[in-house]
Amino acid sequence: MTGIIVLVVIVLFVVWGISIYNNLVKLRNNRENAFANIDVQLKQRHDLVPQLVATVKGYADHEKEVLTRVTAARSAAMNATSIDDKITAENALTSALSGLKVSLEAYPDLKANENFLQLQNELSDIENKLAAVRRFFNSTTRELNNAVQTFPSNLFASMFGFKKETMFEIPTEQREEMDKAPEVKF
Repeated sequence: MTGIIVLVVIVLFVVWGISIYNNLVKLRNNRENAFANIDVQLKQRHDLVPQLVATVKGYADHEKEVLTRVTAARSAAMNATSIDDKITAENALTSALSGLKVSLEAYPDLKANENFLQLQNELSDIENKLAAVRRFFNSTTRELNNAVQTFPSNLFASMFGFKKETMFEIPTEQREEMDKAPEVKF
């Protein structure tokens, strides 16, 4: 009788461990899927950037530094391989595109150009979609990190190599810029 009780306890413990492991795998896969959704939007963004840069070049020949920064950031973003590298590279591209938007304020003819307006609207749409999929990615990352760090799943997580993962966050320098009140000019 005692042997049967011990066997049942062992079987329950094994089933419980398998359940926790499977949940961790599911959470990791959800995070990877969420980043795949980000990749789709990033591909569209990367395809639009050269068109935007080419359109702007005709108007803003002396803004080469900004255009070079955007082009270099796009190239780095396209060549990034790991999720963490992609997050870093995409944050740099976002920063470069913000710099481009600021420098374009000096070109009223460009801002009225149909091709530029269409590209700008498409880029804005992609940025909005990126924000949505980044929120979803961060949500799945938070769920995985919670499971990796809370008891009892943290015991199994460390045994099987699960670790706390990186969120897709705004870099500190961009966060400081966003905290500033907008400047309104008339």
